[in-house]
Amino acid sequence: MTDSVADPSGSRAGLGRRSLLRAGALAGAAVGAGALTGRAASASAAAGGPATGDAAGGPASTVFRHGVASGDPMADRVILWTRVTPTEQAAPGSGIGDLVVVDWEVSTDPGFATIVRSGTVTTDAGRDHTVKLDCAGLAPDRWYHFRFHALGQTSRTGRTRTAPADGAMPSTGRWRVGVVSCSNWEAGFFAAYRHLEARGDLDAIIELGDYIYEYGRGEYTAAAGAVRPHDPPHEIVTLADYRIRLAQYRTDPDLQSLHAHVPWICTWDDHEVANNSWEHGAENHQPHEGPFADRKAASAQAYFEWMPVRPESLRDGGHLYRRLRWGALAELSMLDLRSYRSEDPGRFNGRATDQTGTMTGAEQFDWLARGLASSTARWSVIGNSVMVTPVLIPPLDVRTTGALTELLGIPREGITYNSDQWDGYAGERRRLFEVIRATGHRNHVFLTGDIHTSWANEVPLDAADYPGAGTGAVEFVTPSVTSNNINDMVGMPEGNPLSQAAQGALTGVNRHVRWADLDRHGFTVVEFTTGYAHADFWALVAREDPASGAYPMASWRSPHGSDRLEPAGPLP
Repeated sequence: MTDSVADPSGSRAGLGRRSLLRAGALAGAAVGAGALTGRAASASAAAGGPATGDAAGGPASTVFRHGVASGDPMADRVILWTRVTPTEQAAPGSGIGDLVVVDWEVSTDPGFATIVRSGTVTTDAGRDHTVKLDCAGLAPDRWYHFRFHALGQTSRTGRTRTAPADGAMPSTGRWRVGVVSCSNWEAGFFAAYRHLEARGDLDAIIELGDYIYEYGRGEYTAAAGAVRPHDPPHEIVTLADYRIRLAQYRTDPDLQSLHAHVPWICTWDDHEVANNSWEHGAENHQPHEGPFADRKAASAQAYFEWMPVRPESLRDGGHLYRRLRWGALAELSMLDLRSYRSEDPGRFNGRATDQTGTMTGAEQFDWLARGLASSTARWSVIGNSVMVTPVLIPPLDVRTTGALTELLGIPREGITYNSDQWDGYAGERRRLFEVIRATGHRNHVFLTGDIHTSWANEVPLDAADYPGAGTGAVEFVTPSVTSNNINDMVGMPEGNPLSQAAQGALTGVNRHVRWADLDRHGFTVVEFTTGYAHADFWALVAREDPASGAYPMASWRSPHGSDRLEPAGPLP
């Protein structure tokens, strides 16, 4: 969507809605008695340096300085990841360095007394010395520990798990996940990841995009400037650029630790490439930066190298969208809503209800429709990078309206849809809702990122006839980890009267929006059981503080078979 609002910090104007939202610094908020406090970050971490120790507090490995990760858990396998640095010169993006032999081990215990899988792989500069393997032959519904050895050093120990067997319910009776998106390095520290790790009760992390940001130093910052500077210093365009930026993010100690603690299930949004990207271009791509196809290919290659996802490439029919099951309890369809979409219709120009525009592309839509129709899981979960719920914007105070225009991609002058989200692809969204209705099931949950704010929505089959026409799903929209939201954009503290008025107006006009918070950064914890889908929304006290505490904002629950939401208490 378009990003054109004056930034009081003097940093880039004309950023995308999501990107502008993601850059500011969170004003410190009073924290209640239930707030969580975090471990103090090291001086190296505060400066954006690499983590200073392994999981047991030992000295850091120089070979495995970017940590370990796992992802895309299935009943018998999981992706394992690391990156080796053979010499100081063979830094990420350098394109140099010899082939390295890497050994790996998987054990049922952290001391590796019982090794159940092991092997040897090689890596070189052609894949930026990253290692990614699909470790098969594991038992279902089990926790494991893994590590790597290379060049005389051993990585920190990672912790991962498999999904329950197909058709089986999880041994715990639940699937509990952390949900995150929109983490801008220059806008703050990733304390949200630390709080998710500290819980110790999560089965996976679902990351819904904008894992990195493409902007150069100072182009998209907090109101007081960058909390920590981006590398490389310029906007990233080339393969080397994207590799360097991804590597920098992996030096954040809280991000690195959460990757080592639990498997991640990831998709991209636009900032992994460039703001407001679509199949053949992006708002933040100019002709002097070269062909967009080259930039898109470079960003995708770096992403597949550095992220613990099972897909390897978009070439030769490869795709990022995929489906994972958590036994009989849940089936998760992770979408790619950037690679195949047509150019958005822009701010209301008569094409917002265009029947020909596509968000998913024909093949992905058919894949999604077939999956929803054939699913036998208790819950059909859709990992969705941009909000699917229709939203109308009422008249508001001009300052708040200006911020919402940037946040939601709408004109100041009137009520319309946000063209970068599903509101700009209303014809395809109607087709999707028809697919959901035709399943005859009332168990669909959209998990969404992108918008830097928190929402609990009932998804109406016809927003003009809500609740009469019924609901087809519920949607939980997670706040940004650090990226700007409304109060950041209007230069006021969180919970200010303008934001409160905006929240009241949004929920008043859009009765299917049961709750929204426009001001706070944080994360969401979502739990699925046979009886309900539940979301706890958590806020950070101060995103510019690496040791920030966190506190609960709200909890919402959807009883199975209802496609409706009700307020709830927090999960135990």
